[in-house]
Amino acid sequence: MGDLLAYRALFGAQARSVLMYRTSFLVELLGNMGATVFDVITVVVLFRAAPQVGGFTLAEAVLTVGLSSAGFALADMLVGNVDRLKVYVRAGALDAVLVRPLPALPQLLLMDLPLRKALRVVFGFVVLGGALAINDIDWTPARIALVAVTPLAAAAFFGSIFVISASMAFWWVESGEIGAAFTYGGRDFTSYPITVYGPWFRGLFAYTLGFAFVAYQPALALLGRTDPLGLPAVAGYLSPLVALPAVIIAAGVWRTGIRHYRSTGS
Repeated sequence: MGDLLAYRALFGAQARSVLMYRTSFLVELLGNMGATVFDVITVVVLFRAAPQVGGFTLAEAVLTVGLSSAGFALADMLVGNVDRLKVYVRAGALDAVLVRPLPALPQLLLMDLPLRKALRVVFGFVVLGGALAINDIDWTPARIALVAVTPLAAAAFFGSIFVISASMAFWWVESGEIGAAFTYGGRDFTSYPITVYGPWFRGLFAYTLGFAFVAYQPALALLGRTDPLGLPAVAGYLSPLVALPAVIIAAGVWRTGIRHYRSTGS
């Protein structure tokens, strides 16, 4: 109970500091939504040039980008600010976090919880809802469960990527650009049907790293489509099983980094 009260105090302090400047908060709130808006616009523009891309129609592609955007936006709001770890490590501010009788990662997340990204989450789920409405989906209990679980599994997967990429700062402080290639680059990759990518590229990112199970495979299962690349229909329901090892790996990398952390001495 004491830990929960401490986390509540951290979150309350963060919320009060953000809402103190309401105009700035509203501008940032609207500005942050723009990233997801442009993701959707990019897909729409691409499909204006051809009725199908990679064997998928615009409505089917919007379902893919809706699943991806909803999951990524949720992860970015809840976990994305962990990429500031490199700033704390460089400045020695992480020392103050480690001496408190609370786990370090939840503290870091609540110290700068980006509430300004909340509207992005809302818009991501609105896009997902619209995509479900414009596609002719044969609703079954399994598909209802799938559409509820997939954004949460995607958020867990992307959150794990955020933590793993941020943890690189324990060994290499200037690792931010490489981390962004897998977090924001992963978001862009999952926004399109993976049939648009070349064989080696999708083999590495889609299946070796698991990005295909964030949105593409669940979208196929919801649409009742056979995978053009040959995976069985059950693959569309594997997103939680792919997210789980990602979370375990992220936790292991984080714990290893914390154990090897050395203060800057400043």
